Amino acid sequence: MEQKSSALDLERERQYCELCGKIENLLKCGRCRSSFYCSKEHQKQHWRKHKLICKEADKTQAVPKQNPEPPSLSADGSRGAPERPEHTTHRAPEQPEPSGERMRGFITNAEGPIPGAVEKAAGDDDGDGKPNGPSSTRSSPQKLATEYIVPCMNKHGICVVDNFLGGETGAGILKDVKALHRSGRFTDGQLVSQKSDSTKDIRGDNITWIDGQEPGCGKICFLMSRMDDLVRHCNGKLGNYTINGRTKAMVACYPGNGTGYVRHVDNPNGDGRCVTCIYYLNKDWDVKEHGGLLRIFPEGKSQFADIEPKFDRLLLFWSDRRNPHEVQPAHSTRYAITVWYFDADERAKAKEKYLTGAGEKGVKVELNKLSDPS
Repeated sequence: MEQKSSALDLERERQYCELCGKIENLLKCGRCRSSFYCSKEHQKQHWRKHKLICKEADKTQAVPKQNPEPPSLSADGSRGAPERPEHTTHRAPEQPEPSGERMRGFITNAEGPIPGAVEKAAGDDDGDGKPNGPSSTRSSPQKLATEYIVPCMNKHGICVVDNFLGGETGAGILKDVKALHRSGRFTDGQLVSQKSDSTKDIRGDNITWIDGQEPGCGKICFLMSRMDDLVRHCNGKLGNYTINGRTKAMVACYPGNGTGYVRHVDNPNGDGRCVTCIYYLNKDWDVKEHGGLLRIFPEGKSQFADIEPKFDRLLLFWSDRRNPHEVQPAHSTRYAITVWYFDADERAKAKEKYLTGAGEKGVKVELNKLSDPS
């Protein structure tokens, strides 16, 4: 009985909205019965791509119509009822405590000795921001990459580096971000696809995209350079990936009104993004008071990873279906900067199949030149 239940749970873990990556309240395509969507609207938006696969799955049945309309959605095998009321609120629901154990061993400190991650869960952070070792010497990007990030990513698929750039540099980046926010450049965050009336019910952040050359963004540009340095030193050692570019930086703000981002996958459709890299900018953050916790549910594991969005913290994780994750409701202004790195092979295949991400997520940027090590 337990084996049957585990198999069913595993099958459900593989179910995602083909458009936005959402994994809750899904409906099954009534024609091929192998693809899932969170709404009829997302099925229609994805139909241009899905109909090719859906046709092939339907060849053993009746002869398909020419240019058929998207088939009806079925609740059979999904996680929710087929008929759902219109969304009436922008507030993300409170998430229950998941079953399983918190992951440990994926957090280290850029100002402490590198070998071995700090053996504690993100939810157990004491928040003092002090080095976890006798030395406060900042590790070089090469040492941090080769001695910690590469082995940690290949083992856990997730890794965290605290005190990544230091308080003074982090404060400068935060100043740039707040100035951007005041400038009115931020817009509502969008899904993997095009705009949708239901977007705010899935994600509640405001965002803007930065390439680092904009006036007043010098510190953000420096952050991007340091991210690129790390990835360049990791390249060829992170799984089977060959990283040859990245997106622009997405600067995001949850305004503190109780919004979050429901459980989803960054790259559910193979658009080329392989590593998600997030830098947090929130001083004196307390998840018990402020919320905003990032919770990752690694595929095939009974564990989950809780990451507090603490100031000067860098987070990396696989972007694909191995790492469904959610941002829990934030009750204080929450800032983060995210960059996605592209795998050359997957990106090329995605272009052939027109699966590259829409909007700024689909724009490839070359990695910055190696920054000054000082």
